[in-house]
Amino acid sequence: MVLHPKAKVRVAGQEVTFCCKASGTPVPKKYYCLVLRGLAPEQAGTYHCKASTEAGAIKSAPAQLTVLAQGQQSCKPEPEPSLVELPSECPQDATGSRYYNVGRCPPAPCAGSPADQSGCGADAGRCCGVRRMEMREIPCAGSLLPVKVVAECGCGPCAQPRVLVQGRVTAADTGEPLRFGQIFLGGRKVGFTGYKGSFTIEVPPDTQRLVARFVDRQQRFVDAVKVLPFNRRGGAVYQEVKMLRKKEPVDLDSSRSNAIPLGEASGREPVGELVLPAGTFVRPSGEVFRGTVKASVTFLDPRDMATASAASSDLSFTDAEGDIVPLRTYGMFAVDFREGETGAALQTGPVEVWMDAGQVRMPEHLQKMKLWSLNPETGLWEDEGVLRPARGSRGKREERTFLVGNLEIRERRLFNLDVPEDRRCFVKVRAYSNEKFNPYEQLEGVVISLINLEPQPGYPANPRAWGRFDSVVTGPNGACLPAFCDGQRPDAYSAYVTATLGGEELEAVASSPKLNPNAIGVSQPYLGKLGYRRLDHDDPNLKKTAFQINVAKPDPNNVDETNGPIYPYRSLEECEEAPVTANHLRFYRVEVDKYEYNVVPFKESDVTSWTGDYLSWWPNPQEFRACFIKVQIEGPQEYMVRSRNVGGSHPRTRGQLYGLRDTRSVQDMLLENTSGACVEFKCSGMLFDQSLVDRTLVSIIPQGSCRRTAINSLLREYLSRHPPVAENNHTAAFTMLAPVDPLGHNYGIYTVTDQNPRLAKEIAIGRCFDGTSDGFSREMKADTGTAVTFTCQERPAGQESIFQRLLTAPAEA
Repeated sequence: MVLHPKAKVRVAGQEVTFCCKASGTPVPKKYYCLVLRGLAPEQAGTYHCKASTEAGAIKSAPAQLTVLAQGQQSCKPEPEPSLVELPSECPQDATGSRYYNVGRCPPAPCAGSPADQSGCGADAGRCCGVRRMEMREIPCAGSLLPVKVVAECGCGPCAQPRVLVQGRVTAADTGEPLRFGQIFLGGRKVGFTGYKGSFTIEVPPDTQRLVARFVDRQQRFVDAVKVLPFNRRGGAVYQEVKMLRKKEPVDLDSSRSNAIPLGEASGREPVGELVLPAGTFVRPSGEVFRGTVKASVTFLDPRDMATASAASSDLSFTDAEGDIVPLRTYGMFAVDFREGETGAALQTGPVEVWMDAGQVRMPEHLQKMKLWSLNPETGLWEDEGVLRPARGSRGKREERTFLVGNLEIRERRLFNLDVPEDRRCFVKVRAYSNEKFNPYEQLEGVVISLINLEPQPGYPANPRAWGRFDSVVTGPNGACLPAFCDGQRPDAYSAYVTATLGGEELEAVASSPKLNPNAIGVSQPYLGKLGYRRLDHDDPNLKKTAFQINVAKPDPNNVDETNGPIYPYRSLEECEEAPVTANHLRFYRVEVDKYEYNVVPFKESDVTSWTGDYLSWWPNPQEFRACFIKVQIEGPQEYMVRSRNVGGSHPRTRGQLYGLRDTRSVQDMLLENTSGACVEFKCSGMLFDQSLVDRTLVSIIPQGSCRRTAINSLLREYLSRHPPVAENNHTAAFTMLAPVDPLGHNYGIYTVTDQNPRLAKEIAIGRCFDGTSDGFSREMKADTGTAVTFTCQERPAGQESIFQRLLTAPAEA
């Protein structure tokens, strides 16, 4: 399906047109548009398009039609509540709460105008958004803190943010990067990976399923076909792609029958064998090849848990009705046959795939086992035939029972031993900015990944094999991940779940020393049935970034199991729209002693929340430039360091606050009484109207009894050569009109530009910690690549610090 129908909002009496288009061989029957005139409220609902030929069928993604009554508003002028956290010195009530309602406009579609009632063009449509903002001043530590709040919502053109997928392609075994590998979308080459394996893909408009193929031009790795998750609301999602190294070729005599084992994991029997009869190898012309064959057969064994990240596709196929349905794998294999002397590619006539039936522990799967091949353009698996019980035996293995299937290898494809699995559920997962789990601090754009496992009875922490995997990006209401489940045996399937944001792993909630239902997000007794365990449950040395559960299908007759986090497969809408008070599983971001405040509120995980304003911290929503300064502190402890950022040279913002950033310094492991802090500041440059540069006036203020003792000589010289120069009269702070140029580690300034604000910041922080221009470290080197140095002492009790006095001081001070 190359064109999917779009969601529409109409007023009763108007008309609507849904469009779709399918491609294939043979050409599908044309079914391009559906026109509904004189709409009535009862026509509201979900619509999809289906195209079919004698070769099969395919359905489009569903499109929602909303029909409003005459006079009904699709975008209410009153903003919805949206809370931001104020600085620690700004309590708002007697309880000490530091949250302030700044409002938000839900990015919902608005009703189309009468002029937009027909046609299949690429019209952006109209969406609810901010119509007007107001400046408020909040009493805060004896001063006033400015904040802009949404005053009114209204309909306007929908934002068209760039949708990107970024990441890195590396070898699954060694981590070696795929240098200058080819990238294909469908059959079209769209670019190359970089020297370090990095890539950026701009997602084409109207894409529902992003299928990318990564090809090693040196043929050391098996082609990786990946279905990449992306955030439809805009911005960049980061993805690590692993490639499977090709098995070293063996020499075969084409005139003899040959058998190649599939899966030779240490201490385990092979899953099966690829049996190649004598004379089966042929050239693409059809001529039978006689001679030595270089045969490389690479098997991906799901009994090895480490192989899940290197598997291709998302293990799905299209059924007879055109629905995309999941598969459960028992192993994949890639074949590469070449002439021994010339290296020319070879094909085969009929060959056999023998599978050891003893490897299938679920008896019902024996009758459904099939052989599949992967279509590299669609990322979908195509049926190659059923595996049937074998008559006779395989040589010396008379005691084993086999399933056998037939295959002809006409092109270089990936093959799969799979069964369709219809025992399916959805798992509700949310990600939060910290472990307070406040509903208004959920993170969007987080990639949640779920690997289905087949556990060993009695050994939940040691699964027998993995069966499939899925990745979903969180939206404003979390994510619903498909998973295999069972209503009879809660532990028939388990799930291993992780979460990443811009390459950073988020933490799961602890499961030991005892389960805390309030923290995990699932009430008892259902939590006990799920058997929730964080990865470090039995071994505190393991990472805290994953959890495992039994995917126990909810019992509709048990009220304790009807409120999430597991939902029946036909209840996807219920899962997606579940309130935050319903049961769900949680991840959170670990941010120790770090705080950010923007005068113009913006959620970095939701690019659509950006508002064009002269005081916006990020002036360009298509490109995010992160700037950090490295501060060295000589003192007996770690210290909080604040950057205060105000307009410095632009006539519209001079003297006005952009925002605050607080960061705690990190101890240098090699230097005694020395720590370093990588502190974000607002970059100088064009503001949102892109007409005039502002040199941000940045003040760096450490907390405590501190005095400035050194300034990087190169930075001092640069600032003196680029007037005006900010005065540095107070020795307890460092002030500068921030450089417009990116500078670098020699100056103690670290600048990174990226389409993903969080990723830009992560890279800049890694370079800052390392003190280099392109390194990345989590270990602080406080005396390397530093901009300014302070010497601090422990402050006597009751003595106010310059940090406290300058927290929210007026800019003119």
